[in-house]
Amino acid sequence: MSNIQVTIIVFITLFLLFTIIGFWASKWRAGDLNHLHEWALAGNKIGTFLMWFLVGADIYTAYTFIAVPSGVFAKGSLFFFAVPYVMVTFGIAMVVMPSLWKVSKDKGYVTAVDFVRDKFNSRTLAILIALTGIVAELPYIALQIVGMKAVLQVMLLQFGDVKVISEIALLVSFVILAVFTFWSGLRGAVLTAVMKDVIILITVVVIIILVPLSYGGFHHAFAVAKSLGAGKTPPVDYVTLPPLLVNGYISLFILSALALYLYPHAINGVLSAKSAKSVRLSTALLPIYGIGLAFLAMFGVLIYAVPSALKAVGGNGILVVPTLIEKTMPPWFTGFAFLGIFIGGLVPAAIMAISQANLLTRNIIKEFKPDLDHKAEADIAKWSSVVFKFLALGFVFLVPETYSIQLQLLGGILIVQTLPPIFIGLYTKWLNKNALIAGWLVGTASGLYFVMEANAGHAIVTTFMHTPFGLLYVALIALVLNLIVTTVWSAAANAVKAGK
Repeated sequence: MSNIQVTIIVFITLFLLFTIIGFWASKWRAGDLNHLHEWALAGNKIGTFLMWFLVGADIYTAYTFIAVPSGVFAKGSLFFFAVPYVMVTFGIAMVVMPSLWKVSKDKGYVTAVDFVRDKFNSRTLAILIALTGIVAELPYIALQIVGMKAVLQVMLLQFGDVKVISEIALLVSFVILAVFTFWSGLRGAVLTAVMKDVIILITVVVIIILVPLSYGGFHHAFAVAKSLGAGKTPPVDYVTLPPLLVNGYISLFILSALALYLYPHAINGVLSAKSAKSVRLSTALLPIYGIGLAFLAMFGVLIYAVPSALKAVGGNGILVVPTLIEKTMPPWFTGFAFLGIFIGGLVPAAIMAISQANLLTRNIIKEFKPDLDHKAEADIAKWSSVVFKFLALGFVFLVPETYSIQLQLLGGILIVQTLPPIFIGLYTKWLNKNALIAGWLVGTASGLYFVMEANAGHAIVTTFMHTPFGLLYVALIALVLNLIVTTVWSAAANAVKAGK
């Protein structure tokens, strides 16, 4: 039996196990899946350790496993921003998420937009925030698929037309995912997240120990990377951050940290917890994932120590991690690790599509048809989750991979504009609903405008813009404008109200 046959057999066997777990999950802590909170939030029955796996599934995605090392490989130290970003976002989550969970549990909210609608009594604001979440999630799901494609491309390389075969494999996988998500809801994502996270954590530990021991260690990897990086145009630094990128690096990790727990899928995971204590304890454990992410980022440098992997990757950074694994590990472990990366895209994609479906059902459709009964509400969400998955799949087939990565950062610019009504709104009644709408409009419009200006009318290849303070992530500038408009308008509105 050839090496590739062993890899594929292990991969398919584990994928079948993944599928069985996904379908069986409907029976786990069973509830009436004709109620949206049972289907979408697993009946709010997720304890501390399962919450840790579930939220970890939102962090350790195929995008994380593929795009972060790819960025380090191609652009150097700038893409190490992912490490401080996750550490900062855990601190934000520890402060904000237990409060959001408590108010949501008390009021029966399924989404954060339910909270916004109730708090500010504005249908317009609620619909705008819901649409922002739905749109921002699409490129995020698409990036999971980009990571899955990278695995298939490396695994199936010797079978001729890789593009056609990988697209068929992706389509079949998404059909299976759509069916068991429809059937099991968030329960399927929770239990498959455990399998996915265990495989990925094992893979990270094995690679980060065995590859350096076998190929000269990190000292050798950095030496080769430094030498080759100096010859690139422009030169790439893998050790220090060039002065031009310092403010860009800081703005990127801070705004990414603010954005993560505004994404509907992250909030959806938190609201499925059985208690605020479970939210706090699981969040306290999440830095363990941050350590693993630091190791993952280092894969982008480690590949420079493996000549055969470096040659096979060429200039396609998306292939860094699967190629590094394939060139350094035995075939059975390669199949094991590839399956982890592959379902590392499927599991988050399921959670993201569920969260989009919740927003569409609860915060858009139900605004215009408030008499929906529980079953109709759940059915619309189930079918919507299927549609959103295949919209993202079509997005990947139509949009080049490089643009997909930048579009995900564009999604971050959009989603962070929801910070005032969600995060700040949790702690104050001072904000005015019309001010929040105006702030959202200014932040969103300015963010899109600055991105278009930064790319000079061409395809989106950057989300940074030149400022007197150096390069900055556009999300920072757009959010500042949003906050200024929201604050000034709220102050004026409250002054007028007080004077009456």
